[in-house]
Amino acid sequence: QRNKTINFITKQNINIFFSFLTFFLHCSLHGRYHELAPHLVPMDYTNDPDVKIPLALIVNMPELKENPFRNRIVESFSEDGQGNLSFNDFVDMFSVLSEMAPRELKAIFAFKIYDFNVDNYICKEDLEKTLNKLTKEELTPEEVNLVCEKAIEEADLDGDNKLSFADFENMISRAPDFLR
Repeated sequence: QRNKTINFITKQNINIFFSFLTFFLHCSLHGRYHELAPHLVPMDYTNDPDVKIPLALIVNMPELKENPFRNRIVESFSEDGQGNLSFNDFVDMFSVLSEMAPRELKAIFAFKIYDFNVDNYICKEDLEKTLNKLTKEELTPEEVNLVCEKAIEEADLDGDNKLSFADFENMISRAPDFLR
């Protein structure tokens, strides 16, 4: 009976702890969200629950400022696809970018980020944009073309000359450090 009571108390304490942690993280993230645009973001959402911060303010955050994919990252998390983030979008972005996020979730958003034309495939043009961003456009067009053709050749499982999410997932499963 004592062990059951201890287990119940422990489970209850764990639930309380995680509830508190979630509340704390939301408050902390709301503080960051508010700091980005104090003139837009109210501390109380009673009167204006649909506030969105524009992409231009978010991409200048220290966590994103040096990332060559900063615009695509923000656009991928914005409900409107234009990079304007609601607080919920902002929380989602930080959750996925966290070290604690599951690999599968990171893979879904990495795919969205590299899918520049937003057609649910990564085609050669998407790969070219990705490679140019990664290399700061230091490769010649011929080198970019060669790398992209080779990547599609190796990762395209169904032979349609573009990468579906399944192709992408298979490719990154062979590169364990990819999602870090």
